[in-house]
This record gives sequence, C-alpha cells and structure tokens, in this order.
Amino acid sequence: MTDIIIIGAGPAGLTAGIYAKRSGKNVLIFEKSAPGGQIINSPNIENYPGFKNISGPEFATSLYNQAKDLGAEFIFDEVLKIESQDKKKIVYTKDKNYEAKRIIIATGCANKKLGLPNEDKLIGKGISYCATCDGAFYKEKSVAVIGGGNTATMDALFLANYCKKVYVLCRSHLKSDESEQEKLKQKQNVEIINNTIVTKLIGDNKLESIEVKTGDKVSNLEVDAVFVAIGQEPQTKGFENILELDKFGYAKTNEECMTKEKGIFVAGDVREKHVRQLTTATADGTIASINASKE
Repeated sequence: MTDIIIIGAGPAGLTAGIYAKRSGKNVLIFEKSAPGGQIINSPNIENYPGFKNISGPEFATSLYNQAKDLGAEFIFDEVLKIESQDKKKIVYTKDKNYEAKRIIIATGCANKKLGLPNEDKLIGKGISYCATCDGAFYKEKSVAVIGGGNTATMDALFLANYCKKVYVLCRSHLKSDESEQEKLKQKQNVEIINNTIVTKLIGDNKLESIEVKTGDKVSNLEVDAVFVAIGQEPQTKGFENILELDKFGYAKTNEECMTKEKGIFVAGDVREKHVRQLTTATADGTIASINASKE
C-alpha cells in the first residue's frame, strides 16, 4: 500500500510530491496528460518569487524533475473514481486499482468551452484554447480572443507578436490587471470590442468567420482562428462521492486543505478559494502534503 497518492501533476500536485518525499513517504503521482498543468501554456512567468522571468514549460519541467529525482513515482493514467474505507483509500483507473493511506486531489481546472454548434468539430481547425500552443500557426493572419480576464489579455499580447490583427471580444469589458491592459492597449494591431458575444462559428472543414452580437447589432467577423479564454471549470468529476462541492463545483476544504473525509486532501485551483495563482497552488501543495504526512 502506498503512503500517499497524488492525483494531478500540476504545480500543486508536484509540490505535494516533493514535500511528501522529503517526509520519507512512498508517493504515486497520477497525471492523465502532461506534467505541469496549465502553467505549461504560459510563455512567461513574472510573478513567482525568486524568478524575474521564467517560462511556464521550464518551471513545470523543473518541478517535475525535482519530484522525480526525490523518488516520486509517476503513472500517466486517468483516475476515474475514489473510494474511502476505514484504513485505506482505493483509486480506480480503467485497468487497475491502487491502494493508499492518504490521497491528495490536485486535479486543477479545465478551460470552459463556448458551447456553440461546430465548436468540437472545429477544434484544431480554427478553434483553440491555448494561444501559446497554436498561435504561431496563424502568423500574419487575423484572429479573435474571446474573454476579458488575465488569461485573455495575456493570450492577446502573445498573439499580437505573430498575427496581423487580434480582436479581443469581451462580454462586458476587460477585467485583467491594469498593467496588462495598458500593454494591450499599446499594441497597434489589437482591437478591443466590448459588450460582445460570439453567437455562431461559421465553417465546415475549418473556421471561416464568426457571428458576433455587439449590443443589438449582429455582424460577421472574418478571422482565421478563435482563441477561447472565458474561464475554467474545476476537475472534480468522479470524486463527487467523497468531496463536498460548492455551487461552482470546487472542492470545499478547511485552511489545512483537509476535506470532510479523513485522509482526503485537496490542493490547488480545484479547491474552493478566492485567489488562484501559481504561488497559492504551490502553497496548497505544501500544506496538504505536510498534513497528509502527519496522518
């Protein structure tokens, strides 16, 4: 039986793994995609103490290597559900079950979709949720970023370096940090359109244009790609039986990252809290791991 199973290899999960190994625990870390979580999509990190500037992939790789070098074992598989018994927890994947004394859930959040017809069909054909992944494919072309928060602003700043024209479509207005807004407004190839929603994605084999509604006016906007940055959804599917969730689906815990279920902890963006930053994710991983190691 493993001492601690960590579900999710983003900053919170990897930090938890580092602290658990330093506490002398056996650790399994499950990740269904790539280590690092959403931070791997950030071209530059400028707000993490100790680093004036570091790329998201570089930061994630460093965390991963640190946990691995300490002896954490990684399993790249999706956890489907968890069961909690008196003296053990059972983690279920498609083909195998694993037992542990304690579990730390650090599954983070996933990007929200627009919910429009054709959206899934056009993913990779003009619809993207990762500007840093796909932006270079649209060099000297016209694109739209949907959203008004920090992620949308950062995406637009990144795309402005490649694209001929970048439209930023906000449901109300920009809500990102003032410093980032100022940077965006200085870009000559960026146009911010407030009070606008996308009502239709036009194109069969690839995106050709989008229908937008600005106030009462409906019009077509010719763009080669749309980058969706309208928020995130907590990844708690399969854990509803053991977690208490708020109305948005985030896991409720106390300040020690403990849930109502003894031996189950939650860390990172999937946890109910007011601030979701890289620093708070690693802090959660630290707190959850230290408490899990005491059990």
